[in-house]
Amino acid sequence: MTGYGRGQCESASCHVTVEIRSVNHRFLDLKIRGSSLDAASEEKLRQLVGKSLIRGAVSVSVRVERQGDSGTLKIDIESAKRAYSDLQNLRDALGIAEEISLEMICKQPGVMGLAPADDTAIADIGESTLVAAGIALKELGGMRQREGSSLKRDIIGRLEQVRSFASSLAELAEAGPEQVRLRFEERIARLLKNSSVEVDEQRVAQEVAIAADRLDVTEELVRVKSHLEQLAELLEEEKPVGRRLDFLIQELGREFNTVTSKSQSAGIARLVVEAKAEMEKIREQVQNIE
Repeated sequence: MTGYGRGQCESASCHVTVEIRSVNHRFLDLKIRGSSLDAASEEKLRQLVGKSLIRGAVSVSVRVERQGDSGTLKIDIESAKRAYSDLQNLRDALGIAEEISLEMICKQPGVMGLAPADDTAIADIGESTLVAAGIALKELGGMRQREGSSLKRDIIGRLEQVRSFASSLAELAEAGPEQVRLRFEERIARLLKNSSVEVDEQRVAQEVAIAADRLDVTEELVRVKSHLEQLAELLEEEKPVGRRLDFLIQELGREFNTVTSKSQSAGIARLVVEAKAEMEKIREQVQNIE
């Protein structure tokens, strides 16, 4: 599910801003970018996000602004001298007349930087990051919840359509044995036209029964009804149900496929096509559900 959240936390040694973005994904794909954290703090941040989000491609951006002594600018004079010497040698080797500026020297790695944070500052940054992340997750969760409510309404409406198709399928399936009997009688009548051969009514009844049993889809339609009821129940739960919904949608598709393969009714085949079209739309929506 999509969503965005932003949180901030300020302490004596730092000001931390965390932004969390989430887009649709079947599983949790978590990436942390921005200011580097110590290994322990990053792992705690991953665990915090993992407890709140089950699915989605999630991007966490961390920006740390150090304050006080931990934010003091440090200049390494010896590194600056080496950089100046190296730049002079490079200039002479290339035959370039350009002067080497202070700005050029300061841009070289190791010349300028912030003072290393001590253990207390590192711990403070980690704690502030978790606080900011918690705020961002709450905001993101609100957006995802609103989207989830919209998806729920759409899915419920489509499930009602599928339930209506299933009810019509059951009515057509009930008429199946009679249709089989009529087809048998018509076929026999054509074959025995102008013939004196007598028909064994008992044998015909047996063949009709065998054919009707082979084409019977009652069990499949019972399972379809059960799956639809379970889907409706899952949509009312107050916990992540996306993967279970996805599984039931797949099972419904299998049952409808079986109905099509067993039945010889054009009416049933048409209804199954319409039901599966709705199921495909539901399946696409379910991919977005936590």
